[in-house]
Amino acid sequence: MEDNYRHQGKRKGLAEKLALKGIKDQRVLEAIKSIPRHLFLDSSFEDHAYQDKAFPIGKGQTISQPYTVAFQTELLQVKKGEKILEVGTGSGYQAAVLKHLGAKVYTIERQHQLYKKTSQFLKKIGYSPKYFTFGDGYKGIKTYAPYDKIIVTAGAPYIPKSLMAQLKIGGRLVIPVGEDPQIMTLLIRKDVKKFEKHNFGEFRFVPLLENKN
Repeated sequence: MEDNYRHQGKRKGLAEKLALKGIKDQRVLEAIKSIPRHLFLDSSFEDHAYQDKAFPIGKGQTISQPYTVAFQTELLQVKKGEKILEVGTGSGYQAAVLKHLGAKVYTIERQHQLYKKTSQFLKKIGYSPKYFTFGDGYKGIKTYAPYDKIIVTAGAPYIPKSLMAQLKIGGRLVIPVGEDPQIMTLLIRKDVKKFEKHNFGEFRFVPLLENKN
């Protein structure tokens, strides 16, 4: 698994591009510069790794566009040591960004083959989450709740009540809501029942699917 000067140069260029597009959090930009995104793609698609675009990773899933990853992460306002729930592990790139920022990452993936592949891969490159499970993202991971922050990396038709319930008071939940495109939505939990809602424009995600059984 090679990571050479050429890759590092491309990452630096990508981070600069994201800064021009409005990403201000230097720690997020540093994570983009540091994490070898090309390793998250099949080696035959390596040339696409540092373009600012989403890319298919199989099973109807994608590795999110770097700008989208940076934008969602910036909205979370990650602090070192925080407990963060990620819904939709996918390739593991977003989890690696959160881990790089010092978060304790709890992540869930509903596609079993992807879950197995990503759990082995993250271990191999030194970005293992605190807890990684296979299951229905709509339900979150109740065992380890409440979370300081929650991030959803697939488009949901609505904000699942179970995820809202697993958020700490004062916590932030970032989720793309709607069909196509989705509206990037930030919820801040003010107290047990009250949430403050902010919208941040249109994005496109694969759908967050629910296990019906």
